[in-house]
Amino acid sequence: MSPAITSPHDNKQMTQAAKLIRITYIALLILALVAPMLGLYPVFVMKLLCFAIFACAFNLLLGFTGLLSFGHAAFFGSAAYATGWVVKSLGWTPELGLLAGVVASGLIGLVVGLVAIRRQGIYFAMITLAIAQMVYFVCLQAPFTGGEDGLQGVPRGALFGLFSLESDIALYYLVVAVFVGCFLAISRIVRSPFGQVLKMIRENEPRAISLGYQVDRYKLLAFVLSAALAGLAGSLKTLVMGFATLSDAHWSMSGEVILMTLLGGVGTFFGPVFGAGIVISLQNMLADKVGSWVTVIIGVIFVMCVLAFRKGVVGELQAYLERRRRAVAAPDA
Repeated sequence: MSPAITSPHDNKQMTQAAKLIRITYIALLILALVAPMLGLYPVFVMKLLCFAIFACAFNLLLGFTGLLSFGHAAFFGSAAYATGWVVKSLGWTPELGLLAGVVASGLIGLVVGLVAIRRQGIYFAMITLAIAQMVYFVCLQAPFTGGEDGLQGVPRGALFGLFSLESDIALYYLVVAVFVGCFLAISRIVRSPFGQVLKMIRENEPRAISLGYQVDRYKLLAFVLSAALAGLAGSLKTLVMGFATLSDAHWSMSGEVILMTLLGGVGTFFGPVFGAGIVISLQNMLADKVGSWVTVIIGVIFVMCVLAFRKGVVGELQAYLERRRRAVAAPDA
């Protein structure tokens, strides 16, 4: 089979698309930096960014590795409790609290991965859900978690013991910096040789095995990375909101991150961020108006989006732009 030949026109089109993406990302970063000056509530935007990190972490596993986990709330919630406990009870500084949360979620991810990674499909998903329920039970019964009340009044402290984070604005820019770092890190991972192997496993695992790759090791590493990043999101959320509760480790939190990822677009870089923005914005706007019915409304919107946008909103937009590029390139072929 002869290799595909890319015309200069195609290269030009792809370069223009890459430039447009970069400009869009820069514009969104500038918007994030000036958001408090535009009157946006910093705590709301911080919460949105925390869940955007959570969704991006989940997308690393589902979108780029092809593993569906029903138990990511375990990593989000365990890190939230770990950070809340070491900061409140042990007096650790925020950066050490974040590190504790990431380490805790990463270790739990390693244990879960070692158990679940040898299974595929629904069996893998159900094992992650079962272990996540065990983590939820620990969060409910452990003496240091506060039981049904959770951990309340977690202080924000001072970064490195020098820079106070009690101000919403100070903490806001820390959260923005962490989000940008996570987004760039995930982008780098996916584009690296390791990420290309993950995509191969997603598309054709038997072929990856036949080429000599130890796919279980690759999947385990991807699972641990996803768990650690999900834990970072939970830790940040605890510092932002000042509490960690059972809802952080509840199975419904796993459902929410799946919803965010599917709504924005599985396997896209910006899709999970967009999906998190839609879900958190709807929850914020509707919670005080319709109460618990907000879940039903979000569910209806999700069903409509799945029927109209099979690849998610961002995924469908990318597919449309790709069809246009090919249509423009066809006459010149």
